[in-house]
Amino acid sequence: MASWQKLLWIIGCMSLNLVLEGMRPFFKGGFRTWPHTRTNLVFLATTMAINSAFGVIAVGVFHWGANAQMGMLHWLDWSTGLELLLAIVVFDFIAQFSVHWCLHNVPMLWRLHKVHHSDTHVDVTTGTRHHPVDFVVRESFALVAVAITGAPLPFYVFYRVLTIFFTYWTHANVALPKRLDVALGWVFVTPQMHKFHHHFEAPWTDRNYGNMLSIWDRLFGTMVDGDPREIIYGLDVTDDTKSDDLAYQMTLPFQKHSA
Repeated sequence: MASWQKLLWIIGCMSLNLVLEGMRPFFKGGFRTWPHTRTNLVFLATTMAINSAFGVIAVGVFHWGANAQMGMLHWLDWSTGLELLLAIVVFDFIAQFSVHWCLHNVPMLWRLHKVHHSDTHVDVTTGTRHHPVDFVVRESFALVAVAITGAPLPFYVFYRVLTIFFTYWTHANVALPKRLDVALGWVFVTPQMHKFHHHFEAPWTDRNYGNMLSIWDRLFGTMVDGDPREIIYGLDVTDDTKSDDLAYQMTLPFQKHSA
């Protein structure tokens, strides 16, 4: 996808969720502020720049895989629909769940990922809040997924369209009807499911890693549920008063007290 197409899709996904947040907000009363939104939009800009650079690298990986006939889809003779489904499942496992687990459990990577979790007012804009080096790690895992699957470029584009939607959907400050949340949660990650992941202290912080499919957390025993009214956003190891301080957030992973 061209950068302008990605940006239009991002704007569309954010706009839809902003409307839903206005209609059925989970946390109410002055939840969104301009400093908070501004900080997260700056991270969106760095994310877009990094994504564009990795897009160029990804094209090379696709050409290499096609010429060398490397990757699992080159060894299968399934229908296009089944191969697309397999590619999306593998992409979601490697480029979302696995990298997210690593960002929490590898100390060096956790220092980077704390920027995402230091947001004390999680809403749709939080989906864009990734330290630049954090996002480089994520995009590197995505390239590994491309090489392993041997998926064609259209499959990967379709996956990115889906994952962008789920990134904003799962962070949205939306209260779904209980029955709908439970029904969707058997297959997909829902906003309420992901809210627990953004609780300020463990063990909730280290649960519900999924971005699109909820099967991985169920399969690996990292699923948690509870009373969403008990959720407090932020981190108990960062300065909550600087949640919207861009300079603080950019340097957070490199500060001596950061661990």
